[in-house]
Amino acid sequence: MNFHDILFQVDEGIGRLTLNNPDRLNALSWGSWAEIEQAIAIAEADDACKVVVITGAGRGFCAGTNLVAQGNESEWPDRPFKGREKMMRSRYLATAQIYHCRKPTIAAVNGACVGAGFSLAMACDIRIASEAARFSAIFVKRAIVADTGCTWFLPRLVGLENALKMMYTGRIVPADEALSMGLVSEVVAAEELIPRASALASEIARGPSVAIELMKRLTQDGLTRGLDEQVQMEEYLQQITRDSEDAVEGRNSFLEKREPVFRGR
Repeated sequence: MNFHDILFQVDEGIGRLTLNNPDRLNALSWGSWAEIEQAIAIAEADDACKVVVITGAGRGFCAGTNLVAQGNESEWPDRPFKGREKMMRSRYLATAQIYHCRKPTIAAVNGACVGAGFSLAMACDIRIASEAARFSAIFVKRAIVADTGCTWFLPRLVGLENALKMMYTGRIVPADEALSMGLVSEVVAAEELIPRASALASEIARGPSVAIELMKRLTQDGLTRGLDEQVQMEEYLQQITRDSEDAVEGRNSFLEKREPVFRGR
């Protein structure tokens, strides 16, 4: 599929999604969001894609919503939904689609990451930041309520007080502070960002993808479950992995004292 505002390709198990409007710091139109939705749908449907890395072209990750170039709705790309779902599904749910993606997701944040772009990064499972990365829930500066899931993601990542402080002020949070508050898991030099994100993605891609996808689902669902129910769900889903080819390979490699070779089956 040809895209206008993003680049997307799958290579050696890694789906690489690059926001590609560097002249506007990769600000997103509704058409851009539609392309992101399409790319995530493609990644989910492709068993060869084990993990998705999202980054931005140029010196920014994403400057949020493009306020000047939305265009006409008739010109926007198709979304990966049909019928009534397409008619009724909010476009603001694109971040929810990323969050619920079966495949692990990594945001490689290379620069400014604000507004809806901030929500996009938070929707990913893991965030690695360049030393040049800057984060802001900038919505208050436009006198609007935070959107695209920011009020849901942010307190879960940094706690209620830090989240409200960021949303009340819209202040810019540098990479080192983002690391200290748990907003990102790593900060690396700018030139090391993509190699580090790629190395982590490759490590995940070599893993047993069925088990990894189920662990993602279990962990997310566990945020709203009680302990007893969660343990029982772990037991239930573990039966699926025990019958997989990868589980056989895991046992054999252990007995044979070698590294396992998983195939996602």
